[in-house]
Amino acid sequence: MWRRKRLWQTGEQVTSVQNDQSADIADASATVPTAGVLVIGDEILSGRTLDTNSGTIAAWLTELGIDLKEMRVVSDDMDAIVEAVNALRSRYTYVFTTGGIGPTHDDITADSIAKAFGVGIDVDPRARAILATNYARPEDLTPARLRMARIPDGADLIDNPISKAPGFRIGNVHVMAGVPKIMEAMLISIEPTLAGGSKMLSETIECPFPEGTIGDPLAAVQAAHPGVSIGSYPRYVDTGYFTLLVVRSRDSAALAAAANAVRAMIEDLSRARASKAGGAAAT
Repeated sequence: MWRRKRLWQTGEQVTSVQNDQSADIADASATVPTAGVLVIGDEILSGRTLDTNSGTIAAWLTELGIDLKEMRVVSDDMDAIVEAVNALRSRYTYVFTTGGIGPTHDDITADSIAKAFGVGIDVDPRARAILATNYARPEDLTPARLRMARIPDGADLIDNPISKAPGFRIGNVHVMAGVPKIMEAMLISIEPTLAGGSKMLSETIECPFPEGTIGDPLAAVQAAHPGVSIGSYPRYVDTGYFTLLVVRSRDSAALAAAANAVRAMIEDLSRARASKAGGAAAT
């Protein structure tokens, strides 16, 4: 089950220089479900709104054992949305979209999804009934609000326990709200419907050397462990640069072997540095 505690939301910025070994991580990876994420909205592309949804979805998918392979951000443009949805849904097991299902004229995601699937779209009786419970008087269910009940033909609804207006699923595409709290609630709603794979395991090792020093020996370790992915993440503190090395695999034995090899590499570099320092002092 997805851990509700948001361990990934630390505010830390990470630049990954990870070797692209995703195709080689464990022989079982061929059966691991895959996913693509599509973030929709001019406000994201303009910088007015910071996208946090993609990071939330990425961490959630990792917990479920689903490999996130691609993220895209597109504007509120129907052709762009249709193109992206069709590309992603043909390539991955699951697609998750956020944004553009509100009550205003520029909320065109539902219409775009219908076009991508070649189906009609109209006010869905199920969605209308859900929205009606949110308003005391029938006249409060305005045409604008009814836009949030427009669902492509054949789609299933995604429960929204916060603001009621549902998302929907059609084929392998899950369409959710852009408001982070609502989107997170929708993730919880759809989680039981997804088939995950074996969980990706990881171990983080702190390396006292900068990337420029470890580049060649780390590449040799990676080459010796093709079923494991080793990510290199530079850090800086007052005393200088160091590196966090993240070893990832679905095979616990392979993970342990690669992690031990990384530690041995660090020990070799430390001995070489100490020897060099001792030699310099002797002269």
